[in-house]
Amino acid sequence: MSARGKAAIVGAAESDLGAVGSGFTPLDLIGQATERVLTDAGLEKKDIDGLFSASVYYQMPTLVVGEYLGIRPRYSDATMMGGSSFVSHLLHAAAAIEAGLCEVALVAYASTQLSEGGFRGVSDPPNPFETPYRARYPVSMYALAASRHMYEYGTTREQLAEVAVAARQWAKLNPKAFMRDDLTVEDVLASRMISSPLSLLDCCLVTDGGGALLVTSSERAKDLRKPPVYLLGAGEAHWHRNISQMPDLTVTAAADSGRRAYEMAGVGPESVDVTMLYDAFTINPILFLEDLGFCEKGEGGTFVEGGRTAPGGELPVNTNGGGLSYNHPGMYGLLLLIEAVRQLRGECGERQVEGAEVALAHGNGGVLSSQVTAVLGTQSVL
Repeated sequence: MSARGKAAIVGAAESDLGAVGSGFTPLDLIGQATERVLTDAGLEKKDIDGLFSASVYYQMPTLVVGEYLGIRPRYSDATMMGGSSFVSHLLHAAAAIEAGLCEVALVAYASTQLSEGGFRGVSDPPNPFETPYRARYPVSMYALAASRHMYEYGTTREQLAEVAVAARQWAKLNPKAFMRDDLTVEDVLASRMISSPLSLLDCCLVTDGGGALLVTSSERAKDLRKPPVYLLGAGEAHWHRNISQMPDLTVTAAADSGRRAYEMAGVGPESVDVTMLYDAFTINPILFLEDLGFCEKGEGGTFVEGGRTAPGGELPVNTNGGGLSYNHPGMYGLLLLIEAVRQLRGECGERQVEGAEVALAHGNGGVLSSQVTAVLGTQSVL
């Protein structure tokens, strides 16, 4: 089945972000985001008949969210693959809509990790190949990938730092970004080492926040409040769960998910105007730029030099500031999609990419474990 152009995102909204305080629960933030996304789309709660969510708080997230919101969906999907889950939900929603299983799908997520005091993740059983070494989850796993890339391809800490600096330059143009202070390569290199070679400023934020999307058929989308943003193509892939089982620390399953998304969309990386890459750590965008075809394997470090992905650069990447400087509420994939939608609608103010018609949003989950790619487009590229 090809989902190309058959479904569209008609609403995109965040909850409150950053540090919301101890008076809010994740469900409260999901409620905020849902109210805002309905207003954005010009729909009502009674229109929602498909519900998609994932969570590290609730074992049955769609049941809990449905109860809280007072929604009784006829189709429900709680696929959980970490931070990539919500890009997966977009593809699943498009398939469910095409199959007639629902008409209007809500994708929702929120977290209060910052207000609760730090990182919160799903607990897995002890792994005999990793647990005895007391690795710091998940940073040590990403540090392994960074170390291997440096060893094989000569990638430098300065190049990793360029990723963080570019993200901060975009964040300075986004009033909702959590970190907007000046940042230099030297600042990143001088920050406290967390898990070599990744220092504090190579690591994503820990914030509160969440968001919501509304997805419906292309036909219904034409009559709603905002210009539809169409799903052109999407692909999912995963090759491992634990980092010790990753076949090659320098190659992610984005090589498969991206290829599948491009094939469905009928476009390649050369057609992409704005790119949203899950940047849990500075090594991530370097790996994904390679695996998604924006440069050759091993060239990601060189590719990001000189502000190439920053404002005014050749390839706008993470225009909201990314997980490194905008917000990162535990799982980030939904916020990737929200920014991609806003760029294609032309709603991004100072950070708007002029003439953006095709956007790529790439989600990552676990420890480079799950990879999901979506290609979105405006009416003009259908």
